[in-house]
Amino acid sequence: LAARGEAGALASRIGVPDILVNNAGAIPGGDIERVDEQIWRDAWELKVFGYINLSRACYSRMRERGSGVIVNITGLAAERHDYGYIAGTTGNAGLNAFSRALGSYSVEHGVRVLAVCPGLVETERLTGLLKTAARPRSGSEEGWREAFATAPMGRAASPAEVADVVAFMVSDRASYVSATVIVVDGGLGSRNGNFAK
Repeated sequence: LAARGEAGALASRIGVPDILVNNAGAIPGGDIERVDEQIWRDAWELKVFGYINLSRACYSRMRERGSGVIVNITGLAAERHDYGYIAGTTGNAGLNAFSRALGSYSVEHGVRVLAVCPGLVETERLTGLLKTAARPRSGSEEGWREAFATAPMGRAASPAEVADVVAFMVSDRASYVSATVIVVDGGLGSRNGNFAK
């Protein structure tokens, strides 16, 4: 949904959803000097503006109906600021703020809005990054799981573990939850220091 107007067109096609889960885009890593304006804009167009635009398009319809849930999947860098991931840190922090701001008033119209903020999740992307990082250290990709040694549980979350949290948050069992960020990181964000150097 990176192009202007795509979010509204999609919302028109699908009608009024009961649940909207925004989950897209891997914002590239890099510090302020390595991430140029075009990379920054392209990454934010997909994730930050993609989430906001689709939320705007669906929220108005949910509000008219008087019910709905919007969950924005952000990332731990929003809560644990990372100079080496500056575009992602800033974008995810903005999406957390967006979720809190909208969710604080949307409940007056029967719509809950919140964010789920995962830490390390064993996705193909993370596995690939860790394998690439392992090569210079050990000469092969085999030791990539050693990067989790400093994680509180010694591993990353599975995608299913994060999905279970989202499924609960959109259910009626979480009907009093809005305008908040649920961190799913196994305790990593509360530890001092950085994850695996």
